[in-house]
Amino acid sequence: MLDGIIVANIKHELCRIVGGRIDKIYQPNKDEIVLTVRAGGANHKLILSANATAPRIHFTKESFENPASPPMFCMQLRKHISGRIVSVTQPNFDRIIEIQIESADELKYITTKRLIIEIMGKHSNIILVNDKNIIINSIKHINSTVSSVREVMPGKPYAPPPNQNKTNFLELEKEILKQGMKNHSENAHTAIYKTFTGISPKIAALVCTKANVDPDFAADSEKIDFIYSELENLKEDIINARFSPYVVVNKENKKNIKAIHTIYPWAYSGFELKYFEDISAAIEYFYIQREQNYRITQKTADLRKLVQQTLSRNIKKQEKFFINLKEIKNRDELKLYGELITANIHAIEKGVTSFTTPNFYAENMEDIKIQIDPTLSPAENAQQYFKQYNKQKRSYTATIEQIKESEAEQNYLESVLATLQGDLNQKEIEEIREELVEQKILKKRNKTKDSGKSLNTKSQPLKFVSMDGFVIFVGKNNKQNDTITTNAQRSDMWLHTKDIPGSHVIIKSEGKEIPDTTITQAAKLAAYYSAGVNSNLVAVDYTQKKYVKKPNGAKPGMVIYTHHKTAFVEPVANVV
Repeated sequence: MLDGIIVANIKHELCRIVGGRIDKIYQPNKDEIVLTVRAGGANHKLILSANATAPRIHFTKESFENPASPPMFCMQLRKHISGRIVSVTQPNFDRIIEIQIESADELKYITTKRLIIEIMGKHSNIILVNDKNIIINSIKHINSTVSSVREVMPGKPYAPPPNQNKTNFLELEKEILKQGMKNHSENAHTAIYKTFTGISPKIAALVCTKANVDPDFAADSEKIDFIYSELENLKEDIINARFSPYVVVNKENKKNIKAIHTIYPWAYSGFELKYFEDISAAIEYFYIQREQNYRITQKTADLRKLVQQTLSRNIKKQEKFFINLKEIKNRDELKLYGELITANIHAIEKGVTSFTTPNFYAENMEDIKIQIDPTLSPAENAQQYFKQYNKQKRSYTATIEQIKESEAEQNYLESVLATLQGDLNQKEIEEIREELVEQKILKKRNKTKDSGKSLNTKSQPLKFVSMDGFVIFVGKNNKQNDTITTNAQRSDMWLHTKDIPGSHVIIKSEGKEIPDTTITQAAKLAAYYSAGVNSNLVAVDYTQKKYVKKPNGAKPGMVIYTHHKTAFVEPVANVV
């Protein structure tokens, strides 16, 4: 995620602690170190992470819970680097930060150590090296059985990660670029990132695009000149620290954080760019949001699976109900047979297996053939048909009721499933869990200390203010939906997506007439917080709250309504 350009921005930012002293060192997690540095009359908290999915180094405002007993690596760092920071460098413009520290040893002699942070995905590491380039220790040990190319073990000489014969990008020269294009002739952007350190495939392609060169084709001499000119511009921006950190966010789904960078914002047209004053703030935001989204996804995964399984079973039950209806669709014929046998009771000879008679109940009185059980009398045959008719009639009534209940259950489950796709906090998730327990879909679990706390107070619906000054509430789960609808005044406006699961939306009228502009804004919110969020156009019904009723025994969030109109709108997350 972090390429050489972002690391260059980080290095530039870390220069503010050069000359400062490392006061405190903690290791809150097995692959993370937190340093507190006193510099410029202020304390700076620095996080160093070798986590495979989130390797990074930056200033942080986060609080960390530290273990009661510090790990061995942490204790060694306290012994060797509790001193003054001499320099911060980025060797070879790679994804590496080296912090050089002067500190006193046991004999009070000043020694120099290097703390090296390698930001390289699953190969990331934090390595402590002495002034003779010997590894004192590392947060991850890499022995010869793990890597035959490079060992990272105490007592071994430190060697930087192999760079595949790449050239430091800050040592850019046209002849080097030309040779790179020759060595890697498959296409222009591949040649760039395979020639220079710190340049990702994405940035290489953007360089070509900005130079008006197709990144997927080999470049001729004229195009190489264009590319070189753009690379020179990029190099100058980096040397002069012309950075503008930003995070790329999906406009339609704020939970979808796409990327982080510090140059070329034009490359992300169609996305929302969230800018930050410094790269540390951008990186922290990016990883905190990603971690929160991951946790929420994990916490709702079991609920989504359960609801989906319950929904699948419900749909299979409905299929059986409709098969049953199909089997008894001709039940009225049984009643007709009984009546025709009764009308012809004296004309039917005993022992026959069938008889034919005009159908007195049909307009043209066509002949109809009726099967007869020869072991029964005509009267008994008639009673048998009436008995079968009544049985199927009862079955039909019961099946219709079962289908209604099953469809209501399906609508409810689909609404819960749509809710679980939304941006939920812990309290809202616990409310959904509690709701599923109440509906006997989920077994009640023993309350943990945390879950008990989360339900002490109710979660709050989303609140917006329209351009006309009207307050709009949006429910994020069925409990919130019931609450905002129940508490709404008769003159308030109620909105909901037509025929698809979604949030209840209330516009508070405060006794005033609600303008169409506010209704449109609220409809866009209703469309966004629904199963139709990814559609271009969504139908949203709206009516006054006095026309919205919750039937007795209805499931959470389920209502019926009348006197409504329908608006067709584009889903929008935040309309003001």
